[in-house]
Amino acid sequence: MSIEVKPADAVPFDDVQKMFVGPGDQAWCQCQWFTVPRAMNRTLTTDDRRERLHEQTRHGNGRGVATTGLVAFVDGEPAGWVAVQPRVDYDNLVRARIPWAERTEDKSDPGVWAITCFITHREFRRQGVSAALASAAAEWAHHNGATAVEGYPVDLSSGRKTSADAMYVGASTAFAAAGFTAVSHPSPGRVVMRIDF
Repeated sequence: MSIEVKPADAVPFDDVQKMFVGPGDQAWCQCQWFTVPRAMNRTLTTDDRRERLHEQTRHGNGRGVATTGLVAFVDGEPAGWVAVQPRVDYDNLVRARIPWAERTEDKSDPGVWAITCFITHREFRRQGVSAALASAAAEWAHHNGATAVEGYPVDLSSGRKTSADAMYVGASTAFAAAGFTAVSHPSPGRVVMRIDF
């Protein structure tokens, strides 16, 4: 099995959209939960969200980042997605409780990037796709000037049961395999993991 990860602006948008189909929240969300203010989130249709994702993957964040996500291919087939960009570009993340419990760092630091969302197609799960995406996201962030990159995965070592939809933030094991280390445990089932460059 060969895993290759590419920036979303380097692949057809149809390949990106193959990640956003099927059961679960991904078809509705289109990776917009953290980027759209909550009041606006309630008013957007799925088509609105898809259009926003298309713009983000093709033209980035408007501040020099070429795209906001990466796509994994397994033997040439689209298999996974990860969203990554400067943390300050995620409006709902900056306002969320999870990233900041037990931490006092500057929320407005543009050098810190965040990985907020993973999708791995069912047939490609448990084959290292998420770890490959986390590693590639860290490299992409560093290449684009990040001083650090962090994620907010489910802590699988906690032994807590987690639904498939809740795994959109990734698994702690995938981040660990990509070289991230834990910096805080904001809740029993979640961990903040980070790489500083």
